Amino acid sequence: MKYKENWEETKERFIAWWNRSSIGRPLMRIIVRREKPIEELEEEKPFETPEDFHMDAVEKVKRYRNFLRTHKLMAEAFPHLSINIGPGSLSTYLGSRPNFTWDTVWYEDIAREGWDKIGALKYDPENYWWKRHQDALKTARELSNEDFIIDIPDIIEGIDILAALRGPQNLCYDLMDIPEIIKDYMNQLDDLYFKYYDPLYDLVKLSDGSCSYTAFEVWSPGKMAKVQCDFSAMMSPEHFREFVVPSLRKQCQQLDHSLYHLDGPDAIKHVDAIMEIEELDALQWVPGAGKPDCGFEGWYPIYDKVRAANKSLQINLYDGDFNNWVENADKLVKRYGPDGLYIIFPEMSEAQALQLMEKAERDWK
Repeated sequence: MKYKENWEETKERFIAWWNRSSIGRPLMRIIVRREKPIEELEEEKPFETPEDFHMDAVEKVKRYRNFLRTHKLMAEAFPHLSINIGPGSLSTYLGSRPNFTWDTVWYEDIAREGWDKIGALKYDPENYWWKRHQDALKTARELSNEDFIIDIPDIIEGIDILAALRGPQNLCYDLMDIPEIIKDYMNQLDDLYFKYYDPLYDLVKLSDGSCSYTAFEVWSPGKMAKVQCDFSAMMSPEHFREFVVPSLRKQCQQLDHSLYHLDGPDAIKHVDAIMEIEELDALQWVPGAGKPDCGFEGWYPIYDKVRAANKSLQINLYDGDFNNWVENADKLVKRYGPDGLYIIFPEMSEAQALQLMEKAERDWK
């Protein structure tokens, strides 16, 4: 891989992380800004519209190559590019129209007047956004030439897609008023998910069958996905177990590796149920806006449960400065050990990166 010097070693270390086995220190993502580019930079043109910002594969590949020419990927950082129709593009494949903004993509709630307005959910190979997304990924994959990975996009699954199609408030009422209809739609989505996932995986996988999933900084030797239920913030633990856990379990059973994206304090109440999904491999915690980063000791009870369930952890550190990052990482390693622990660090100088690597090799065994 052109922009990753220790790629074969990195793959072995990721396999060890998924398996909660030892690599002699935690898995770490470390990115350094170079003093000068390693290749001549290509001219970048401004995106004319938010839609171009999200979907112009040619320009996004060019810009990402420029990023790789000006940055060094150390430890287990690896080069990968995401091209998403927002967080939940499965909604668009099922008929919702995307509303592109510079920050994200919103989806038209086409079932807001009732589920009878859209009927059964069906795979549509001629859907405009499904074809458009595949074309963008195919273009990016060809242009990448395996110098870097093109990620599986953030298609999302299950009840989060129903919330996008129906609207979150309406769906809250549906769980109480028409639970059997919602369960039927969940089953439909379970059947549809891999009809969309598999073609996307086939488009972007490397020649060895490995892949990475959107912006979650994880590589897998086989089929892998980030799984989630952000709507769970509005669900009781009983409803989560009833409506969501069976769907997540079925999804994880069909993947080689899976990472759960736990988003925000209101989702913490579901950690026990999530940890009961034996097929799930790892958890990533996102504290939410205005909350301390993942190094905060107040989040340790989450990690305690993950460790008790023998699953891997991804921890993102970003509060404070370099010394804060190292101090918080040190506490995490001492409490949980290095095996199955993956720490994401912010961009830093090469001198800081070398200092961090030296400490990790010396003290975090």
